[in-house]
Amino acid sequence: MRYEGSCHCGNVAFEVEGEFTEALDCNCSLCRRRGGLLAFVPREKLVLKTPEDNVSTYTFNRHVIRHHFCANCGIAPFGEGVGPDGAAMASINLRCIPAVDLGALTVKAYDGAAR
Repeated sequence: MRYEGSCHCGNVAFEVEGEFTEALDCNCSLCRRRGGLLAFVPREKLVLKTPEDNVSTYTFNRHVIRHHFCANCGIAPFGEGVGPDGAAMASINLRCIPAVDLGALTVKAYDGAAR
């Protein structure tokens, strides 16, 4: 299924293809403050619909995940990194996709603070 998502102001908008029935609730120092619910897809399943210049990026710790956010409204709709198999991945903040029923998701805790 194809979904449309964005930050709050729409300055960073995207389309993503996937079936979203589960989400990760990470407790790392960034995610617990940000409050996102994450799902992962191959990077090629994410298409940015706004100019790349609209995306701001933050990295921390080992600097392997590029956490993208909107400098205008501050919302972080997605990130990019590499999966365990070496393939390019995107982490999608499912809270930024209005069509996803958040109450229907199976939410799994992820101990990112221990990594």
